[in-house]
Amino acid sequence: MSTPAVEATPSLPRIGDGAPDFEAKSTQGLLKLSDYRGKWVVLFSHPANFTPVCTTEFVEFAKRAEDFRKLDTQLIGLSVDSVPAHIAWIRNIEQNFGVRIDFPLIADLDTKVARKYGLIHPAVSETATVRAVFVIDDKGVVRALIYYPLTTGRNIDELVRVIKALQTTDANTVSTPANWQPGDAVIVPPPQTLVDAEKRLESDYE
Repeated sequence: MSTPAVEATPSLPRIGDGAPDFEAKSTQGLLKLSDYRGKWVVLFSHPANFTPVCTTEFVEFAKRAEDFRKLDTQLIGLSVDSVPAHIAWIRNIEQNFGVRIDFPLIADLDTKVARKYGLIHPAVSETATVRAVFVIDDKGVVRALIYYPLTTGRNIDELVRVIKALQTTDANTVSTPANWQPGDAVIVPPPQTLVDAEKRLESDYE
């Protein structure tokens, strides 16, 4: 039997779940997640503006923006800071690091979006969001989620690799092995019918 405390705890989206829709203020105006249906989305949260680790992440996201565009993937950042604070931080990054941040940054002051996505971890902070990533596909389904401690910055190369792996899986009905990179061998599932087996023999798969 569930305890009241457990029942009151909101569940976070899991892999395979539909990503909870939301509408929120951002540095690019009012943003609604479902408006991006048809594109992949990387929704990522950070603890606070003007902090060293978060700044390095935003610089790297900006540098890799073209890689995400080629994957038809929209970056969306989120924290509990205000829109003016976001804008001031973005300008500071652009001026000091020579990059352009052209993706929206959500101002989740009331933590409504953060709580929908399980981004408030009371053991760390009652108000600030943890460092997390949700990869959402073009149908609005959560395909991957990654949480990081406050002291550890994200590996942007790995996020790009995960999206490429998921898109390869969707396009070819295959799996990708450990340390897979685009162009590497993939894992093909065993045929389920005689017809599938005959098609496999005619294909280029090893």
